[in-house]
Amino acid sequence: MIRFILFFLVCNFVFSQSYYVYVASESDDTVSLLKFQNNEINELERITVGTYPTEIEGPHGITVDPSGKFWYLSLAHGNPFGKLVKYSTESNEVVDETTLGLFPASMQVSTTTGFLYCVNFNLHGSMKPSTVSVVDPVTMTEITTITTGSMPHGSRISSDGLYQYSVAMMSGELFEVDALGLEVSRTLDLESKKMKMDGMKSMDGMKHSVVKPTWVIPHPKKNLAYVAGNGSDEVIEVDLDAWEISDRFKTGKGPYNLEISPDGKLLIGTIKSEGKTAIWNLEDKKLVGEVKNTTSVSHGIAISSDSKYAFISVEGIGGEPGIVDVISLENYKLISSVEVGKQAGGIAFWKQDNL
Repeated sequence: MIRFILFFLVCNFVFSQSYYVYVASESDDTVSLLKFQNNEINELERITVGTYPTEIEGPHGITVDPSGKFWYLSLAHGNPFGKLVKYSTESNEVVDETTLGLFPASMQVSTTTGFLYCVNFNLHGSMKPSTVSVVDPVTMTEITTITTGSMPHGSRISSDGLYQYSVAMMSGELFEVDALGLEVSRTLDLESKKMKMDGMKSMDGMKHSVVKPTWVIPHPKKNLAYVAGNGSDEVIEVDLDAWEISDRFKTGKGPYNLEISPDGKLLIGTIKSEGKTAIWNLEDKKLVGEVKNTTSVSHGIAISSDSKYAFISVEGIGGEPGIVDVISLENYKLISSVEVGKQAGGIAFWKQDNL
């Protein structure tokens, strides 16, 4: 009888777990708050964002601060610059905002400095080096900008909060920013020798990268980082101690975003051009799962804090709604999906409740 009661309590505990995710829809100027529970994901709230009702301002990057009390959104299409907007997770209402650079993209808050670091993608104009904006999220003040490469897009902060890593799509470089010193500490060219020989130069002398890196994720427990080579159809492993490329392995066409499960065991990547999500075991870097997403143009990834689920934003095409797919990281299967606004992109895990 006691065993039965314990079994019932454990089962009840498991089934009552709920997971919350925010996802931005770039072509609708909305952010959706989603809840996943009992193998089903639903939209709890759709929040209208932006300042100008007649313009699409393009919510692109989204992140939740370490305390879980606030979420931050980059609005890419400003006049002329983009914005960073701070929201309360309690009310989903605007707290404050600040102006950033041209086309601000991905961002994260350091657990050590407390600053938010956001890359400015600089989509328009000549392909000149762009910047990382460093923002004090308490006062919502941009305290400095750090020059990096041409069209920086994907960025993430090391688990100790001491370094920010970003990749520049057009110059094909990985940048390490000292989060305390607020300067670039190291730069790594991601092109192979053959790629450099085959690479093209633009009219203004800037390199057009063959790799076209779109994302970087540092390992949560090892001094390694993984880069999505969107143009070269590969994942590039970087040894952060030696500051050199330690491995390259092929993917499907157009890998876009990468994330690593918090337990450090799995690497998850969106294969944007194929509408798929790929899962690799990081012990041997073997592909262990490949899931066809619900619609086309797979984009962003958020992973639950218990490493059990991956939440994938899928843009869709034309007038299709965006989709968020939930994938089990235990059996590598699609569990549930929900429609959100058009061109679902930036996605962030908020919290897990054990009720």
